Amino acid sequence: MNQDQVQNGETPNSYPTSARSQVKRRHDRGFYDHATVHRILDSSMLCHVSYVIDGQPYCTPTFFWREGTKLYWHGSSASRMLRNQSKGERVCLTVAHLDSLVLARCGFNHSADYRAVMAFGTAYLVTDPEEKERALVAMVDRFFPDRTAGLRQSNTQEIKATSFIAMEIEEASAKVRAKGVADDDEDYALPIYAERIPVRTVLGAPEPCPRLRDGVTRPAKLNGYSEGRLLEDALRDAYFAQYPNG
Repeated sequence: MNQDQVQNGETPNSYPTSARSQVKRRHDRGFYDHATVHRILDSSMLCHVSYVIDGQPYCTPTFFWREGTKLYWHGSSASRMLRNQSKGERVCLTVAHLDSLVLARCGFNHSADYRAVMAFGTAYLVTDPEEKERALVAMVDRFFPDRTAGLRQSNTQEIKATSFIAMEIEEASAKVRAKGVADDDEDYALPIYAERIPVRTVLGAPEPCPRLRDGVTRPAKLNGYSEGRLLEDALRDAYFAQYPNG
């Protein structure tokens, strides 16, 4: 499998493309292979879901997770967004990571390094009891493996108040810039300062709840979320702990 195939979506392990999903501007930064798309998705817990209600576009940030080539997100059963998407609406889901700020020698070449995914599909309300039960567990265990086993069970009212939306990824594209300063050749001779400023989301020190019962300590399985770790590393490790086969 060569780089051109990966970037053109021409392999069995790539998402199909069409005019809506192909990267047109700077197509050399576009990727469609599962590995690249999934790595970007699994490095985040926040996405933005775009949809249309009565001709009005909306874009809602929400937590999400991936299972294979299917994406899940949840919310209140009273949510207008979820009520709309439960009707089988077509949606677009995006995830983006800002990796660095790029200061060049001219304003036009100022930029940023980033990783982003745009995924398309048809949303549906999870109504199958077994799938909803799995989703109730996955929305916690995806990020904190095996945590639900030690929690109070959700009661009937809590389950009733929670709805899940799922979407099989029909098409997806990733766009990645990771080159730092890229000035015009003649500009490198100019006496102008240029740099790349890395941007990272780093975990702070855990702050235990002040109302913990005596003797309750932090579970060892939360050690992946330790002070100084990159959030995206913790999220990816948690994903593969929960889904070893990806």
